[in-house]
Amino acid sequence: MSAAEPKLSKLEHLKEGSCQLRGTIADELLNDDPQFSGDAAQLLKHHGSYLQDDRDIRKQKNDDGTKKEKAYSCMVRTRIPGGRVTAAQFLAELDLCDRLGNGTVRITSRQGFQLHGVLKSDIKETIQAINESKLTTFAACGDVNRNVMCCPAPYRNNKVHDQMQELSQEIADHFKPKTTAYFDIWLTDEDGEKTNATEFTAVEEPIYGERYLPRKFKMAIAEPSDNCVDVYTQDLGLLAIVENDEITGYNVIVGGGMGRTPSVKTTFARTGDRMTFVTPEQVIPVAEAIVKVQRDYGNREDRKHARMKYLLRDWGVEKFKEKVEEYYGSSLPDPHPSDVTGVEDHIGWHEQGDGKLFLGINVENGRLKDEGDLQLKAGLRAILTRYGMDTRLTALQSVILCDIEPGDKDDIDALLKEYGIKSAEELSLIRRYSIACPAYPTCGLSITESERALPGIIDRLEVELAKHALSSEKVAVHMTGCPNGCARPYTPDIGLVGKAVGKYTVFLGGNPEGTRVGFVFRDMVPGDEIATTLSPLFAAWKADRADGESFGDYCARVGQEALETLAG
Repeated sequence: MSAAEPKLSKLEHLKEGSCQLRGTIADELLNDDPQFSGDAAQLLKHHGSYLQDDRDIRKQKNDDGTKKEKAYSCMVRTRIPGGRVTAAQFLAELDLCDRLGNGTVRITSRQGFQLHGVLKSDIKETIQAINESKLTTFAACGDVNRNVMCCPAPYRNNKVHDQMQELSQEIADHFKPKTTAYFDIWLTDEDGEKTNATEFTAVEEPIYGERYLPRKFKMAIAEPSDNCVDVYTQDLGLLAIVENDEITGYNVIVGGGMGRTPSVKTTFARTGDRMTFVTPEQVIPVAEAIVKVQRDYGNREDRKHARMKYLLRDWGVEKFKEKVEEYYGSSLPDPHPSDVTGVEDHIGWHEQGDGKLFLGINVENGRLKDEGDLQLKAGLRAILTRYGMDTRLTALQSVILCDIEPGDKDDIDALLKEYGIKSAEELSLIRRYSIACPAYPTCGLSITESERALPGIIDRLEVELAKHALSSEKVAVHMTGCPNGCARPYTPDIGLVGKAVGKYTVFLGGNPEGTRVGFVFRDMVPGDEIATTLSPLFAAWKADRADGESFGDYCARVGQEALETLAG
């Protein structure tokens, strides 16, 4: 290694020597150990799975007082560009969660599915079953381009949404890694040819190279009136420019990212920079140039600074654009003046524009399960079995049923009521616009609760908003159990980020449109005090808001110091 060549982290050496993401995974699938080795678990992410253990069981003890052994299992994530899922694929995932998972399916904040509780001994069968349904887990995680998000609304009255959805698939296909490791390990039977460090044929990875990317890479596509996928939080966001019901091109937004490490002051959440405008034909070659710049210049020594947002911070958007132009081979124009103007959650009944309807069903925090009077899993199974419609998964962890005949509306409403599934009108906007990461008990990074805590926090926030006659207002709340930002907690009106057990950092001043990073309002707020802490601010917002001013906009205008005074 020359003196000028940067040091590489351990993980960079692991990827480089992994025989294109194979490592020892195939061999370890044959042993009886309930877990994967550390190196194999890192490579496993590129195949769509994380090794986890049940953190509830960690706290338990045996009868003799000794600690219980860790209960290892895998999270298996399905990569679904634009959240497009057929009825058969949806039903297959529901069947899998019962047969090989923990009985639930989770809709992710990136429009995918996650199964939890899959034993190592069952992971190959699980991945094979997902592929048999014509979905895949490949590149759902890891240091590659992950699931390509796209506004899921199935409007048929113009070409815009269809064009965006088609583009999401084209991008996903283009940036899929070329390695055959996924097929060799997961899609051969037990007697298939074993591939390991000495038995494989390398293929060219023209985009990723031998080390793949320095860190995960995220892309999303939206149009200005509906930034439901938060394009400004992505490494690469594409905002469609629409004229006369046609997409003339896209504003390219670069360098967004949510993860941060509070103990490392040089880490931060960031919204992206508007870099250029491209025609539809230019999208993929320009996107490839951007990815290659990150591949070649991103930080491979320190993974805490490896996301592309740090390259934008260090270089600035002009220098970054110059390097992209060099890789692309041509100069690029300034961005189009259009920008984000709104956001929708797509919940409730809507006309598609072709005589049919679509229905958005709220799934609180994305968890599809049957519990008490709310039988979400059974209800969706009944509807999809009877009608067989295509579905879309949303970035707010909910589901859209597409292509519904108007004559079936009353019957579907009756089924929803039978299974305890609330209509859009029965839900507050603060609940509809809330999302959470899984956190406990499955995420090894989580500091405290998120998914299991947020419903109760929303209950209390609803009470406080009602007290101030604000129940009909759109207020977005995103919650995570740690600062890594999986549920994009730094850009909504209210962000709740786990800081210690039962305590959260409260961020204010973002907005539902996802165009601004909020600021720290208070740290270490107990979960059961969040609503009462914010109640005086709701009152001040009600009294002093400008015309149409959202809660996040009000907080951003007033500022942290004044809000502290108002909160008392």
